[in-house]
Amino acid sequence: MVCSVRAMLVLVAFIFPALVESAVLHYNFTVVMKNTTKLCSTKSIVTINGKFPGPTLYAREDDNVLVRVTNHVQYNITIHWHGVRQLRTGWYDGPAYITQCPIQPGQDFVYNFTLTGQRGTLLWHAHISWLRATVNGAIVILPKRGVPYPFPKPDKEKVIVLGEWWKADVEAVIKQATQFGLPPNLSDAHTINGRTGPVTNCPSKGFTLHVESGKTYLLRIINAAVNDELFFKIAGHNFTIVETDASYTKPFETDTIFAGPGQTTNALLTADKGIGKYLIAISPFMDTIVPVDNVTGIGFLRYKGTVAFSPTALTITPPINATAVTNTFLDRLRSLNSKKYPANVPLIVDHSLLFAMGVGINPCATCVNGTKMWQLSIMSAL
Repeated sequence: MVCSVRAMLVLVAFIFPALVESAVLHYNFTVVMKNTTKLCSTKSIVTINGKFPGPTLYAREDDNVLVRVTNHVQYNITIHWHGVRQLRTGWYDGPAYITQCPIQPGQDFVYNFTLTGQRGTLLWHAHISWLRATVNGAIVILPKRGVPYPFPKPDKEKVIVLGEWWKADVEAVIKQATQFGLPPNLSDAHTINGRTGPVTNCPSKGFTLHVESGKTYLLRIINAAVNDELFFKIAGHNFTIVETDASYTKPFETDTIFAGPGQTTNALLTADKGIGKYLIAISPFMDTIVPVDNVTGIGFLRYKGTVAFSPTALTITPPINATAVTNTFLDRLRSLNSKKYPANVPLIVDHSLLFAMGVGINPCATCVNGTKMWQLSIMSAL
C-alpha cells in the first residue's frame, strides 16, 4: 500500500509539475499594541507581532499564501495586500466594508490568495481608518524555483520601508480632522525602516544600511507613507531600476528614486565608493499649495571597515516642487517586454476616458467649523 501511494505521488509530480513547484505558506499576524519611543516621546501604537514596520511576507510566484490575522487591540482591523492580483479571490483583498467586514477585537480571519503572474516587491497594510500608519510591511515575491532574475544576480537583498510618524495617536489625528472638517495634522517626521534618524532638538539613531565594497545589493524600496510622495537618495551612489510594483522594467540608471504612497521600486546598488559613511535621505514631493511634512528622513549607508566617528558624505535632496525630477523618473519607466516577460497590452485605443478630480468645502452641521473638505471624482467616456 505504501509503495503504491509513493508511486502515485511520483506520477502526479511528472504529470503536474506545477503542483510540485508551488507551495502553501502559512503566516500568523497578531495585532497587538506596542509602546514605542521616537522624537523624544513615547506612545502606544498598533502593530503586527509587535514590529514596526511589520514582518516581511516571503513567497514565490504561484505560491498559495494563508495569513491568519488575530486581533488583540481595541480597534477593528483589516489587512490589504496592496498590488496583489486577487484572481477569483477579491473577497480577500482587505478594504474594510468593501470586500469584507473588519476583524473585530478578539476575533480572527484567514486571508487566502495565490500570487499569480507577479514577482518583485509589494506592500501590505491596514485598510481601515489610519491604522496603516504603523500596520504595514513588505511582500517579497521571488521567482519560481530555478528561474533567475532578468538582471545580474545581487549578492544580497535589503528591504527598505519608508513611512511617516506622528507624535500623536494617529486615530486621534484623523478623528480630530473629521470633527473639524479640515485636513489632518501633518506628520512630525519621515521614517526609514521605522527609524526617524536625527531630527532637530531630538537626537535619534537612524537606519543604517551595511554594505561591503564591490558587492551589489537589491534594494526593495517601499513607500508606506500615509500621504507623502517621496524622493530617495544615497550620497554619491546611483541605482539601476529593475522592477516597480511587482513588474520587471527595462533597466535604467538614476541617482534619485521617486515613489508615491503604496508604490514599490526594486533597485540594484553597487558598493563601488570609498570606505566610509554616506547619507541616505528621503524627502517629500509636492508641487501644489497642499501642505506636507517637509522634514527630511535621514539614514546612513556604512561600508564594512569604516572607522568610528568617520565623517558622513552628504547629498542634496530635490526641491519639494521638483516636478521635472519626478517626470524624468516616471518617463523612463518601461516594461521589460522580453520574450519571457512580454507586455501583453492592447495596441488599439477604442475608448478615451476623461478623469476629473477636485477638492472643495461643503457645509457640515456636525463639524466644529461648520464646513468639511470633500473630494469629487468624475469619469466620462469620450
